Amino acid sequence: MPITIDGTGSITGLSAGGLPDLSVQTADLADAAVTATKLSGAQSGSAPIYGARAWVNFAGATGTINASGNVSGVTRNSTGTYTITFATAMADANYSVVGTALLATAAQYANVKLTSVAAGSVQITTTTQSSGNPAVFDPSVVCVTIFR
Repeated sequence: MPITIDGTGSITGLSAGGLPDLSVQTADLADAAVTATKLSGAQSGSAPIYGARAWVNFAGATGTINASGNVSGVTRNSTGTYTITFATAMADANYSVVGTALLATAAQYANVKLTSVAAGSVQITTTTQSSGNPAVFDPSVVCVTIFR
């Protein structure tokens, strides 16, 4: 059956999967048209889906970014203290920060503490404790994700 478009813009004769790859652009989608079912089909329920607004994986000793999304830079301010700057700022400072760090030994644990937040950046501090009081340190890898 041939593909036709009538005067109202309705398409007939097109089966599922009938468009070439990359022929539909993000701008072609109506707002809120991508649902949980369309993402992967594995989600259930009616709770809204919130994607990460920014994420970064970086070397603690230097702040060098290994991989990231919407992060323009990481500054190592001092041992264990970092400022993560967003490429596109958040609407405000009311976002959630999730972080983790790779440790040298299994006898230690790490905390990624939120130090300050702003629309354009977030500052974190990494601490560890193997015995005694927590100490600020530079993990080999720090991972941070921002949700808003």
